Amino acid sequence: MLTINSITVRLGGRVILDQASAALPPRSSVGLIGRNGAGKSTLMKTIIGQMDPDGGSVDMPRDTRMGYIAQEAPSGTATPFETVLAADKERAALLEESETCTDPDRLGDIHDRLIAIDAYSAPARAGRILVGLGFDEEMQNRPLDSYSGGWKMRVALGALLFSAPDLLLLDEPSNHLDLEATLWLENFLKDYRGTILIISHERDLLNNVVDHILHLEGGKITLYPGGYDAFERQRAERLAQLEVAREKQATERAKLQDYVARNSARASTAKQAQSRAKALAKMQPIAAAIEDPTLSFTFPDPEALRPPLITLDMAAVGYDEKPILQRLNLRIDPDDRLALLGKNGNGKTTLARLLAAQLPPMEGEMNASGKMNVGYFTQYQVEELDVDDTPLQHMTREMKGATPGAVRAQLGRFGFSGERATQKVGTMSGGEKARLALALITRNAPHLLILDEPTNHLDVDSREALVQALNTYTGAVVIVSHDRHMIELAADRLVLVDSGQAKEFAGSLDDYTDFVLGKGSFSASGDSPKKTDKKADRRANAQARERYKALQADLKKHEKKLADLSAQRSDIDRALFDPASAGPKEKGKTTTELMIRRAELETAIEESEALWMEATEALDTTES
Repeated sequence: MLTINSITVRLGGRVILDQASAALPPRSSVGLIGRNGAGKSTLMKTIIGQMDPDGGSVDMPRDTRMGYIAQEAPSGTATPFETVLAADKERAALLEESETCTDPDRLGDIHDRLIAIDAYSAPARAGRILVGLGFDEEMQNRPLDSYSGGWKMRVALGALLFSAPDLLLLDEPSNHLDLEATLWLENFLKDYRGTILIISHERDLLNNVVDHILHLEGGKITLYPGGYDAFERQRAERLAQLEVAREKQATERAKLQDYVARNSARASTAKQAQSRAKALAKMQPIAAAIEDPTLSFTFPDPEALRPPLITLDMAAVGYDEKPILQRLNLRIDPDDRLALLGKNGNGKTTLARLLAAQLPPMEGEMNASGKMNVGYFTQYQVEELDVDDTPLQHMTREMKGATPGAVRAQLGRFGFSGERATQKVGTMSGGEKARLALALITRNAPHLLILDEPTNHLDVDSREALVQALNTYTGAVVIVSHDRHMIELAADRLVLVDSGQAKEFAGSLDDYTDFVLGKGSFSASGDSPKKTDKKADRRANAQARERYKALQADLKKHEKKLADLSAQRSDIDRALFDPASAGPKEKGKTTTELMIRRAELETAIEESEALWMEATEALDTTES
């Protein structure tokens, strides 16, 4: 269906795609993933022809219909319903021709074709798509210009899905969706009959929808079968094999270098030494896997406060004297983890702003601890960062009176150490800006973190780092997010914001998913099923991660010691075979002394191997 042949793309002198090649199976669903800035959108623009490659080509059948959302959202006086219907250009053209056609034969052909493309059921299909994306009947018939940019992008997505192209290309489609619309989109894509290529950082979507992962890294693309979890397993195995090959190559290089050094000066072996020197020069080094410091960040823990942090008693909140939410009764304690559920427009952000004291209650009471600090994250903070300043300048302004060391330490928690702290914000990716905003709002070690869609600019790895940071953070958390993976792992309580109220949702996130999709018999007001203790699970998971890190460090320590001892034994073996090649430690020692030292090393190596085996088994047990 789609073949990418050695694509090379350069932007601003930098190579983004470097002879990237892959063949997508027909009618497959492929998730295109990679770190922020890796070039995913560049690859997609090259596929659709918006960008010409410097080399290579993209091949597909000549009659393939491609569908891709344009950068600009639709606008004007047309309604969402009319816009979606117009997306099927063949249907629209045939209907228009049928109104003026006077040739009976041609008119018959038109009606036959309209029946073949199921044109007469199109209004119902368009309505179902718009309802799934959050538009009720009244909203479907309002002009586009009455909507915000996010809702217009939903219309654009609806029009694309309605047009049903053979090759459907989606670039972060859930960024403008709430959890409810994301769940609907996932189910729609499961049944899609064409080929799908989707850029997404939603782990659940990548596990439930796609059957292949196309991973972009270092300008190259690699196709893996299965969903995201399968990709992670396969990639881990591949990296382990790469590390083994790298270590093997390093050993071979050391042997070649040693041979060249010992034999270049001898007339009898100079030719062989030259041959090995050439082999050494041609040997391409295998790069070691690099650990990205931005994939691990931590929130500063607050000082302990007595519960509760916040209580709402029959409170109401809204704008311009018009309440959006009423009869709010809620209590948040220092170690609570809440996720606010509900469709966009129902008041989740309004409730978050009330809890952050950005909006006053209109009725009832809100009581908050006087010593409480709140860290409130929104996308507006990301957009309002000064592009001409650096992370260091931003943090220095916010932490007035703090020492340079304290400012640097806070930045370092979020991966902005060394030169990263002095790069211009304008050169940073969306994910880096989001991390900087998180660093800024947590500078005072808040007792309550309120995160409104914190994952929109984060790739999969960075989202996982955020989840881990939240699970080790000791303060309270309120999350508004369409990322189910984050809600499932970081939230203990679910609060449904709907119909002007906010109430505890009785079931689990799976129950809520079924409730949204109309599956099962669970209702929002139903009896609560048996729940697991998520706080205990979260603490146990955090402790398990700490044990895992400690075991990894222990294993590396034993590996290094074993390698050092083995190297010493090799040096002694070389000195016993050729005394002239003895190193500084072995030079001048007698054969007896060397043999005694070798026996000591053998014993030490056996002990080190036993400890290495114990550490390996402990790590395997923790992983399982």
